[in-house]
Amino acid sequence: MSDRAVTWLRELGAERIAHPGGTLLAHLGRVRELLASWGARPALQQAGLCHAFYGTDGFATALLPLSRRAELAAVIGAEAEGIVYFYAACDRAASYPTLGDGEAAFRDRFTGRVHSPALELRRDFAELSAANELDLARIDPAFREAWGAELLALFGRFRGLLSEPAWRECQAGLVG
Repeated sequence: MSDRAVTWLRELGAERIAHPGGTLLAHLGRVRELLASWGARPALQQAGLCHAFYGTDGFATALLPLSRRAELAAVIGAEAEGIVYFYAACDRAASYPTLGDGEAAFRDRFTGRVHSPALELRRDFAELSAANELDLARIDPAFREAWGAELLALFGRFRGLLSEPAWRECQAGLVG
């Protein structure tokens, strides 16, 4: 599956899109690798590789419109595509404050819908978010200096959603 996804990412221009640390494709690969190093299941690793397909609240460039979700699902699987959509749909300002809570209020930035997502989906979101931000912190010391403490506080609020390897990496990689 990953080879098909990487081929498609290349066809859609991900290796020509600038991103901290080089290109978007390089970043996506590093996020997948970090998730794999934490023991993430294949669907979450695939989502890590493809997490920017629809753009995000922090990275507006989209490789595909939402009308083509079925095409991404055909390449990476429905479960992984669902994680990608959830990650892309997150209205961070509205959702981050409660995602670690039992009755999280998630706001979908595409539809405006607010709901309380399942625990497993919130865990996937937290792991993917940590991997994404940790990659940026590793690549760019200025990013880590500017945002490391705030991100560590965020992931501290997500602590109950994060795996032990992810949490350890957050503690080690977001300070100093």
